[in-house]
Amino acid sequence: MKRLPADEVRLDPSGPVLITGGYGTVGSEIARMVSADAPVLLTGRSADRGHALAAELGGEARTWDLAGPAPFRAAVRAVISSVNDPDDRVLRAAAAGGVPYVDITRWTSRLHRAAALTVPLRPESPVLLSSAWMGGVSSLVAAALAADLGGAERVEIAVCWDTADRAGADSVEFMDRLGTRFEVVEDGTRRLVAPLTGAETVEIGGTPVRVARIDTPEQFTLPLTLGTTTAVTRLGFSSAATTRALFALRRAGFFTWGSGERWTPLRRAVLYAPGEGGTARMRVDVSHGGKTRTATVTDARGQHHMTAVGAVLGLRRVLGTDGRPAPGGAVFPEQHPAPGQALEALADLGVEVALDDREQPRPGRVAA
Repeated sequence: MKRLPADEVRLDPSGPVLITGGYGTVGSEIARMVSADAPVLLTGRSADRGHALAAELGGEARTWDLAGPAPFRAAVRAVISSVNDPDDRVLRAAAAGGVPYVDITRWTSRLHRAAALTVPLRPESPVLLSSAWMGGVSSLVAAALAADLGGAERVEIAVCWDTADRAGADSVEFMDRLGTRFEVVEDGTRRLVAPLTGAETVEIGGTPVRVARIDTPEQFTLPLTLGTTTAVTRLGFSSAATTRALFALRRAGFFTWGSGERWTPLRRAVLYAPGEGGTARMRVDVSHGGKTRTATVTDARGQHHMTAVGAVLGLRRVLGTDGRPAPGGAVFPEQHPAPGQALEALADLGVEVALDDREQPRPGRVAA
């Protein structure tokens, strides 16, 4: 194991909220929302990129290159990690310093590692691993529906990715894993499945969308927290042409033979969109005891905004400023003590959640 720099992040209840990746696509949105209530400290690989935003928000921008050798030191009230932390530097520093921590950027395998890492670290401060889709919004909505039903035997999440939406580099990093099989739980049995399989056409916000399996952390956490015996997340696109292209690339084996660094720019270019933005939509179906509840989640400001909202709700959770005591140690977003209250908070922050109590017929599966 390589020797890591001696980062030091200390707790200062009157200090700023540290946002790693704080001037990226999602990080800057988080910073704008957080700065309404607290000072912010923005970090990234080049502080020069963040000075203008920090000045606008009355905060500070500093360099913290998580791949570099220089140690980082700061005194802060909380940390939001909105950029990939491959060596867990931010998590380790926050846990060692007793600083409340929210992470929204880990894919499933790195979530496994973070959860395991918290055992020997024994953090006294909250560690919220909130990397479920859109900063944990998918899990919060599933938990709220489960609370109404008294359980969640089956959770199905269908996401519509608007190809006109703004997407940062980390947002499309899942493209690098489309050649890797992942573990799911179906009918109480764990098995491996391939990405972009199990395709269905699902109505999301009144529009039929072709969706297929994608590896997301809530498929790992919901069976542990809600006792879910089937957890499925599928992803589709507002552009049918994009969907057909990805399915064609999968059939051609591109995500296997094109998985190396040489092909990284091409893989990510399929969805990377630094443009004007689109609308984020997601449908969550929860079934229990023969009943099903459905929620359609919509954010007209796009996926970067919905993800930032998830991060802000996570910050409130670890600080205990959402009206409930802060948790201790490692938790997942669906372990919110009042998930119905979280739905109200989503609405207050501009994320629409439309509930439908009617029985929703499940579409038949068609192989992609």
